[in-house]
Amino acid sequence: MEHPVNDYWNTRLAQVKAVFEANNFEVHVAQNADAARDLVANTLIPAIAPKSVSWGGSMTFTATGLYALLKERTDIQVFDTFDKSLSKEDALERRRQALLTDLFITGTNALTETGKLVNLDMIGNRVGALAFGPRRVIVLAGRNKIVADVDGAVARIKDYAAPVNTRRLDKKTPCVKTTTCHDCSSPDRICNTWVITEKSFPKERIILVLINQDLGF
Repeated sequence: MEHPVNDYWNTRLAQVKAVFEANNFEVHVAQNADAARDLVANTLIPAIAPKSVSWGGSMTFTATGLYALLKERTDIQVFDTFDKSLSKEDALERRRQALLTDLFITGTNALTETGKLVNLDMIGNRVGALAFGPRRVIVLAGRNKIVADVDGAVARIKDYAAPVNTRRLDKKTPCVKTTTCHDCSSPDRICNTWVITEKSFPKERIILVLINQDLGF
């Protein structure tokens, strides 16, 4: 076999795609971040035809280039939750407004081979949008987010994603020093609200874009 690693991931992503489709998600596979950007910008958004769009905190979202592309759109009302010029109060209000957009784009902390999305959030806007509010949600997920089951997802989030993100955000929590979760009471704690999405409701409200590349934390 000439390309065993690529063949492995294509096979695995096809299996994950089928499982999520059985759980009522719309699922697409993109071979890299650029392909994911083109899929969302040129196919999914025109099909959805949203009048408004926003997003949750996601390194995968920014890595695809979608943030740079979408924040400049003038034909769609954009609620830019990454805008650093906003006061703390205005930034929170912008996140509240984002929950009623036609389209919300985000990443995921983990996805299981049993067809579930598992997410842990600080403020709650990202997991809130996944659960209810925006008419459609696009979830961008690098192949590194795949785990066997919910227990594996929780372990991945507590002992990798959360400690890495606290470092990225310059938080002062115990996991920054130890790399593992202490279930802390720090004011800087980013681990507050869990949401497990077992099925998309209504059917295909959530669109999952599986990316054949390691992206995000």
